[in-house]
Amino acid sequence: MAREGRFDTVEVMVDGVAAQVRVDLEESPLGWLARRRGRDGQTLIAPVQLLAGERLRADFTRGQMTPRMTADWGATGKAGRRGPMAGLSMPEAALAARQRVARALEAAGPEFSGLLMDVCCFLKGLEQVEQDRGWPARTAKVVLGLGLDRLARHYGLSGIAEGPARGRMRAWSASDGLEG
Repeated sequence: MAREGRFDTVEVMVDGVAAQVRVDLEESPLGWLARRRGRDGQTLIAPVQLLAGERLRADFTRGQMTPRMTADWGATGKAGRRGPMAGLSMPEAALAARQRVARALEAAGPEFSGLLMDVCCFLKGLEQVEQDRGWPARTAKVVLGLGLDRLARHYGLSGIAEGPARGRMRAWSASDGLEG
């Protein structure tokens, strides 16, 4: 029997623009961290960190990278059916998603890529990650935050909107006194 999750849409502000992220609050460790508040009253992960982690997870899922427990009967469908992305067949869309995952993990670096895969993609809890890696208690949250920051930077996400210190010059005109 399929388990029904408790889905919630979380609104996050990214560069001054509201974005909606759909999260299974009972399944995702990131959803749990985004709902919990620390002693300072702030959520345990920032909205852009949640957005970056869920984006990695979405590409991981689209890339069909989850381990299979049974045979894959999906390839036996009719040829010529349209895939999830306009103009791409299903294998092409999966390949594109796998390439995005690889680029994101490369940008995160070897220090964080394994942890990001465990938490964002394989949905391991922080306590389980600490036990598996032999880390002291409550260290996975700190390391995960650093990894999510790198991932957010790769995706071009920022918690604050900053523009250039000065606008670029669009036109220049010199008045040479020859009017009239």
